[in-house]
Amino acid sequence: MEIGVRLLLALVWLLHFLPLRWLALLGRGLGAVLHALGHERRRIAARNIALCFPSMGAVERAELVRAHFGWLGRSLLERGLLWHASPTRLKRLIHIDGDIGLAERSDKPVMWLVPHFVGLEVAGAAVQLFQTRTAIDVYQPQRSAVFDRALKQGRLRFGRAEAFPRSTSIRVLMKRIKEGAPFFNMPDQDFGAKDAVFVPFFGVPACTLVAPSRMARLMGMTVQPVIVQMLPGGEGYRVSFHAPWTDWPTADAQADTRRMNAFIEQQILQQPAQYLWVHKRFKTRPAGAPDLYA
Repeated sequence: MEIGVRLLLALVWLLHFLPLRWLALLGRGLGAVLHALGHERRRIAARNIALCFPSMGAVERAELVRAHFGWLGRSLLERGLLWHASPTRLKRLIHIDGDIGLAERSDKPVMWLVPHFVGLEVAGAAVQLFQTRTAIDVYQPQRSAVFDRALKQGRLRFGRAEAFPRSTSIRVLMKRIKEGAPFFNMPDQDFGAKDAVFVPFFGVPACTLVAPSRMARLMGMTVQPVIVQMLPGGEGYRVSFHAPWTDWPTADAQADTRRMNAFIEQQILQQPAQYLWVHKRFKTRPAGAPDLYA
């Protein structure tokens, strides 16, 4: 297995030398293959989209699933750029909107709230290339030791980021945040009912962590949403640093979580094909509710 992983990583490294427009074309081709062969992930994406857009026709939903896999294929191949391309090249390809320097000036700790769009990895490169604070995030260790090592090396290669496994004590994270490290928080996946509430996501009760609200309130953090968009062809990527929320968090973590989901919904409507639909967003159900993926 590890030999196969090494070969795939070598291929991704070789492909990063291509112009982005060629790499994007290959990525869309990979997406078409994944769409054709990845029955289970295609089924999950189709189910998520049907739940979130019930008024959308079947043909339109199928086209959205197909388009999503095209962007997903691109995001997989283009990790080679993020992990290996020169800083000069990446700075040409990554277009920044908004105040990326907020964390450098803020007298409060900063939480970057980053939903799971397929280009999410670009945000990690952007904050290392365009501002000077060392950022921290939490990641899920990979089953393959070879891929796990490559993932960390690629993400951390500019020296302005630290990645902690999900098992890390919250005390360790809080210590680094208090020391001034901005915190990447990716709040829109289903990690089970612990420390979570069911709040609407496109009208469907979704198990959503309350940690972003509680942590921000406990530590007096400034919360700044960050949205990544992959651009067509060789145009690169847009990373939008939104204005920080001035009335969030509040004392009501559940209401905060509901508002957070509403914000993410608004962003998805602007680029629906680029949201990570292949994740089982509605896996955990309220007591007595049926499995939505059966």
